[in-house]
Amino acid sequence: MTDNNTTITTTFDLARDSFGRLVLTDAQGERHVGITPVRAFPLTAPGEGISLVGGDGRELVWIDRVEALPAPMRALLEEELAVRDFAPTLLKLHKVSSFGVPSTWTVSTDRGDTRFVLKAEEDIRRLDGGALLIASAHGVQFRVADAKALDRASRKLLERFL
Repeated sequence: MTDNNTTITTTFDLARDSFGRLVLTDAQGERHVGITPVRAFPLTAPGEGISLVGGDGRELVWIDRVEALPAPMRALLEEELAVRDFAPTLLKLHKVSSFGVPSTWTVSTDRGDTRFVLKAEEDIRRLDGGALLIASAHGVQFRVADAKALDRASRKLLERFL
């Protein structure tokens, strides 16, 4: 793949086989079935630095910027990444069971309302630009794009844990 600022020429092709698996055909015409896309920086730069990894765990292709790919290939890659990267965005914090940990949080997310247990205050990670990543006791990662953008009541509850 070569990037000339606005034009990109890919030396590979992506498609799905009849079983729904991602297939990469490289510059030599070799087909690699069951490719896994992996983001290098899933939280801070999700559209940059994507590795296409083969079944043996080796990187086959590095993609600098997803937006530079041809539209059909980009759509296929983004569809595959969406399945892999399940991280609901927390929109509103309704209540917490206690201000100590562990505590049960009742929240609204972009995937619906849910409850989860926060085991320790260290399970809330601050990211660049006021973003947060909150890990539940079951390992689900909840994203907060910008803590300051939450409603006042949610911010007030959240501040007790930060």
